[in-house]
Amino acid sequence: MSIEEQIREIMAKITHVEQSIITRESTFKDIKADSLDVVQALAAVEETFGIEIPDEEAQKFENFGDFVSYVERQVPQQERV
Repeated sequence: MSIEEQIREIMAKITHVEQSIITRESTFKDIKADSLDVVQALAAVEETFGIEIPDEEAQKFENFGDFVSYVERQVPQQERV
C-alpha cells in the first residue's frame, strides 16, 4: 500500500467519508474534516510513519495532496513498501 493510500485510509476513517472522494485536489473542507479531524489525522500519520509534522508545516497544507507530498518527502526511501 502506498503512502498516499495509507493516508487516504486514515483520513476516511477519521472523517467517516468514502475513500473514493478523497483526491489529491480535495481540501479538508471538501472531505468535511474539521480542525479536530485534521489534528487526529496528523497524529495518526505521525504515528504510522514515525515522523513529526510541525504545526507551522501542517498549516501550509491547502489540500490532501499537500499533506501526502509532505509525508512522502519525510519518510525515508528504504521504509517505503
